[in-house]
Amino acid sequence: MCGICGYYSFHKNISSKNITEMNQSIRHRGPDDEGFWLSDGFEGRNFSGNDSTEKIKAQFPILQEKNSKIALGFRRLSILDLSEKGHQPMLAKDEKIVITFNGEIYNFKKLREELKALSYQFESHSDTEVILKSYIEWGTSMFAKLDGMFSICIVDLEKQKIILGRDRVGLKPLFYSKNENGLIWASEIKALLKNEFVKPEINWNGVYTNFLFQTALAPETCFQHIFSLEPGSFMSIDLRNQEIVKEKFWVLSLKTDSSISEEEAVQKIDALLAESVSEQLHADVPVASMMSGGIDSTLITSKSKPFKDDINAFTISYQFSEEEVKNASLVAKNLNINHHVKKVSDEEVLAQLKENIQHFEEPYSSLEVLMNASEYAKNLGFKVVLSGNGADELFAGYSHSLKLKKWLFLKNFNGIRHFIFTQGRFSKKVKNYFSQDTMFDFFRQSQVGMKPSEAKSVFKPEIFKHINPDLKPYHLSETKDYSGYFEYDIKYSLSSHHVFRDDLSAMKYGVEFRYPYLSNKLIDFISVLPENLRYNGFQNKPLLRKVAEKYLPEEVLNMPKKGFSFPLYYFIKSEERVRDFIKENLESLKKRNFFNADIIDEWWGNQNEVYASVKIWQLVTFELWYQKYFENQ
Repeated sequence: MCGICGYYSFHKNISSKNITEMNQSIRHRGPDDEGFWLSDGFEGRNFSGNDSTEKIKAQFPILQEKNSKIALGFRRLSILDLSEKGHQPMLAKDEKIVITFNGEIYNFKKLREELKALSYQFESHSDTEVILKSYIEWGTSMFAKLDGMFSICIVDLEKQKIILGRDRVGLKPLFYSKNENGLIWASEIKALLKNEFVKPEINWNGVYTNFLFQTALAPETCFQHIFSLEPGSFMSIDLRNQEIVKEKFWVLSLKTDSSISEEEAVQKIDALLAESVSEQLHADVPVASMMSGGIDSTLITSKSKPFKDDINAFTISYQFSEEEVKNASLVAKNLNINHHVKKVSDEEVLAQLKENIQHFEEPYSSLEVLMNASEYAKNLGFKVVLSGNGADELFAGYSHSLKLKKWLFLKNFNGIRHFIFTQGRFSKKVKNYFSQDTMFDFFRQSQVGMKPSEAKSVFKPEIFKHINPDLKPYHLSETKDYSGYFEYDIKYSLSSHHVFRDDLSAMKYGVEFRYPYLSNKLIDFISVLPENLRYNGFQNKPLLRKVAEKYLPEEVLNMPKKGFSFPLYYFIKSEERVRDFIKENLESLKKRNFFNADIIDEWWGNQNEVYASVKIWQLVTFELWYQKYFENQ
């Protein structure tokens, strides 16, 4: 787990100050080591940095200011092969191919054996070397072989190509910017903004989708000309003519295998989850499981125990989370494992409020507990944390999905919206409900962001004219059943939102989250199961519950679904300092003339429900995002 960055200047050599500053901006992602590689496009050379280990400094000269056409930067968080043999950028023997890689490949041992049978020899025990030699053997077709989370950059001077690739569901971020001067890429947008070719500019289309979906929908970001490389794809650029080609190496299957019985499905999921957990427990540093008290994370912890008897678990406690803590403690007691509980006080949230909000690279709609979890894991000495994230998307866990069948019926009567002329709150709510014509609309409604009419009303007209509210380009297959909703959940809820949030939260403290539910085999198997096995319309996660029955106590199985986030509405209502914080930032925001001040005042004066607090928080976090990335505050 690390951070990567780099650039390719099309027309001239540029100063290495660009790569050193880019790399320094993501130091938190890899405090253990750093490295650089510079090239004129034909030959390249490795350099160490000020934060490199002493052995690396002895091996490579420290990078002083130097001009080059291509530069790679790397920050290391040592997880596998802690020796200097795992250092990056890593070069092939002929030094014509170089790789930087962020992530973990869980099947690297199997690939290593496959390559050994083809006469490859290895100098390290790292998965990075396995990826490098996989590319030498199979080229870009090796992406489809990788099971894990990754963002990868490969520079192939022999074939005169730079290749950027990202894992199937986007567990590891990779952002890029291309203009007439060059191509720039990095694990975080913060690094891109340190390059002389990239200037921060608001992408209002990205902000608009952020307000609707709690995140900008990939490949868009909230920054103009900065994009997210789409999951399951790679991009190659030809050094001879700067031509860019994008290709998908994986697409979510929507074909159904109706021959599988429920009993077979439960047994297979149980076995695949065990295999995934065992692979993801592999590390040369301590590993812990993060338990929220619900089914997803407690099942992961239970499945970990046979493979790692000394597994530790920890739980973050905050207002109104007493039942979750109680259930997590019960599971830990039943498993006879060490269980650490961290109570996050209002004071702690307040102390880091602005800093944590601004660490995200876009506006956000909740108070993030994951940063507290990451900080706690680091303080306990755990660099690797197993997470239950992904189970909700994979197994129909969100409460909104239970409304799908009702919506599919009621949407036949959507014409009723044209006969609603009153403007009251209830009328608007009904009209909005009967405006959901597509599965995309239904999915959008589930994201608890602003409604399109609300977003349009809050933007000043002169700003909204720069926004294209037509979201049809984001539509997927639009099948009229659960698989259509599943497709949106995987692509936009999981890939664009949740794992992006997870990565920034964990890597702020140099901690690696791993996701056993999101192995290649598990996703492939779940996605082809018939609808009646994985979705019934009245119970969330019906199939996962069947798996969990033999591992978890009744208290956990029967606990209602609850999101893992700090109670924002409570915080606003009960804490005057938060209200002052909000008012101060809203006043600053109104002066920018981006948004309608009357609407902001109306929303702030109507804090009578949870949803109302979300809209306000989106505006507050926009203001803080703007301060950080456009005014350096």
